[in-house]
Amino acid sequence: MSQRGVILGAGLIAYPLAALAARTGRRKALTLGFGIGTLGASVVLAGVATGFLPLFMLGMMMCGSATAAGLQARYAAVDVAGPAATGRAMSLVVWATTIGSVLGPNFTGPGAHLGEALGMHPLAGPYLISMAAFALAALVASTLTSAPRASTTQSNRTVEDDGTDDGAAVGDTTIDTPPLGLMAALRFVVAQPIPLFAIVTIITGQMMMTNVMVMTPVHMHHQEFDLGAIGLVVSIHIAGMYALSPIFGWMSDRWGPGTVIASGVAVFVATITLGVVDALAPVSSMRLLTTALLLLGVGWSMFLIGGSALLTASVPHHAKVTLQGVSDSAMNLGGALMAAMAGTVLAAGGFLWINLMATAVLLITLAFAVRAVPLMTWPGRATPSAPDDHHLEGAER
Repeated sequence: MSQRGVILGAGLIAYPLAALAARTGRRKALTLGFGIGTLGASVVLAGVATGFLPLFMLGMMMCGSATAAGLQARYAAVDVAGPAATGRAMSLVVWATTIGSVLGPNFTGPGAHLGEALGMHPLAGPYLISMAAFALAALVASTLTSAPRASTTQSNRTVEDDGTDDGAAVGDTTIDTPPLGLMAALRFVVAQPIPLFAIVTIITGQMMMTNVMVMTPVHMHHQEFDLGAIGLVVSIHIAGMYALSPIFGWMSDRWGPGTVIASGVAVFVATITLGVVDALAPVSSMRLLTTALLLLGVGWSMFLIGGSALLTASVPHHAKVTLQGVSDSAMNLGGALMAAMAGTVLAAGGFLWINLMATAVLLITLAFAVRAVPLMTWPGRATPSAPDDHHLEGAER
């Protein structure tokens, strides 16, 4: 339940943070996102101290703001790197998550001891470490050079209200026209097969990963695997999510994001196939489940990096940040929906139905690919240009 709160919170805050970034720059948006996460950790501590579950869940949802800010940091890296290194820039940010994923669980014990030393419940102690980490991230984000507010008359170099020369913005991009509003951006993307497919890819990758990942430990428990085996499978899955991301970023820059997405489709097919085989077997196989969860993480990484790079490359400049926020919000909300449904699906049809539900989501991805694939960049084909601003005239009206 607490993890669902984090995912839901990330989904609800992702677009408002992106809207803020479009108006004022990445610095303020990322600082606010991590700042809300810091406050959320303190709310969690208050909820634990009082034993009031709604307060605890509110804090977990606020912690989701830090997740949303961490996801949007990949786009800030792209703003700095430029079009030629889009995939590599965002994949480096995704890869850095490996460090937190590996180190984070190791702080559980020390966090519990810290909580006890301060007279708190041992399980509350790790949130003190989370609060410190979020606060540090907010501090670092606040040091980024912020791009000026978008306007129809701004030049490539402007002076902010405080008189400081912005220069080359770190984590931001100078925008020559006002950022597109939410409804205008949605009208635009629905009419454009490539960015629509990119957003669907990001969303469905998250949905498939969440659906299978959250129920695999439960399935393994039902199959009488011990906690050590379950923990190993989850750790390998997390490694698959992040460790290989620089390779996928390089692939995206070298052969185009479509190649990465197509490879991700193949990986997801393999993952689901292994899951179905295990579900139909009389006894679950540790080898099958480990391989399936590893590939599940790899497929998620391919969809995230390929879809994000495709979205960034296929929309006009002043629509980018808005649609990036839309995709991140929908991605997290889709993951929360799958997490909420997965338990019921597992109870009704077992691990087989979990994999069949992932199959249905993958088929949705392929349905949106039908219109987009012929228009996309592929090795040996000319690169189609992103829609110019005049393509947005109808959407803005």
